[in-house]
Amino acid sequence: MQTAKENGLQPFGFLKYLFEQLPNIDTSNVEAVDKLLPWFSAIPDHCQSPVFIAHEK
Repeated sequence: MQTAKENGLQPFGFLKYLFEQLPNIDTSNVEAVDKLLPWFSAIPDHCQSPVFIAHEK
């Protein structure tokens, strides 16, 4: 969870996203798993911390 926080994500929102996505991907596919890592640039906005977003502006 610290890595998620360090990447500007809300821990609860990020975990919810992971639990929704993991059953639907092939976990042996490294590329698919990489897209779920907290530093991936396309993590949905609802996982982003509003404080982190405001800080970037």
